Amino acid sequence: MNDELFELGLANRKAVLGELYVERAIGAADDFSLPLQRLVTEYCWGAVWGRDGLERAERSLINLAMIAVLNRPHELALHVKGALRNGVPQEKIREVLLQVAIYGGVPAAVDAFRIARTAMAELEQELDGSK
Repeated sequence: MNDELFELGLANRKAVLGELYVERAIGAADDFSLPLQRLVTEYCWGAVWGRDGLERAERSLINLAMIAVLNRPHELALHVKGALRNGVPQEKIREVLLQVAIYGGVPAAVDAFRIARTAMAELEQELDGSK
């Protein structure tokens, strides 16, 4: 394991997904799931999200499209909130999900819109509660 990439990944992951979510995910890991948490943190969030080639907002938009097409509702909700944290306006999220309808299928987009609306409302409520 590369400790430097892990630490970079941990910082990126917390910035995008929220510190509380990441601490819970890693804290709840057991002997079985901890290797996955370390892999995701080091490679996904460190080696890829830590690269200079794309801004966080751009990475978020790409992720939204792919995750919507893959029909991964939990991850989609998480990354909608992450996109908002990365400064992506709701209008751009909407446009990406419309693009999903054309290239990934209308059923994927319908689910993605429903999940995104719920995630946006949840994040708004979380942020209002922290004030």
